[in-house]
Amino acid sequence: MATSERAPVAAAAGRARLARLAGRAAEEAAAEKLRANGFRILWQNLRIGALELDLVAKKGDLVVVVEVRTRGPGSFEKPLASISRTKRRTLLRGVRALWKGRIAKMPEVKRIRIDVAAVTSDASGALQIEWIAGAFTEDDA
Repeated sequence: MATSERAPVAAAAGRARLARLAGRAAEEAAAEKLRANGFRILWQNLRIGALELDLVAKKGDLVVVVEVRTRGPGSFEKPLASISRTKRRTLLRGVRALWKGRIAKMPEVKRIRIDVAAVTSDASGALQIEWIAGAFTEDDA
C-alpha cells in the first residue's frame, strides 16, 4: 500500500480510537452520576450473548439499566436521536435476558427501569449529561 493510501486508513483508525475514548469517558461520567445518587454499579459493559448493556446499577429494590449515548460537539445527530426502534428492541431483549438470568435471583429487587444518559461535550471537552429516567418500556418497542 502506498503512503498516500495509508493516510486515510490511519486517520479513520485515529477517529475510531477517539470515539472509543469518548464513549468510555461518557460511561464513566454516567456511572459517577449514578453513584452520586446512591446507586451501586453492578456491571459495566455487561455482555449477554451478543448484546451489551452499558451500565447496570442498583439502589434499594430498583435496578436501572442505562444506555449511554454520546456525540461530539460537531455531530450532526444528537445522542437521543441515535436510539432507533431497532436499538430499543435490542436493548429490551438484553434487559429481559438480564432479568431472567441474573436479576430474578436477587429477591430484594422488585423493579427494573431503562434509562438513557445522553452525553455531549462542548468545544472545551466538558461533558454534559441529559438523563432520561424510564426512557422507554416494553410498550415502546
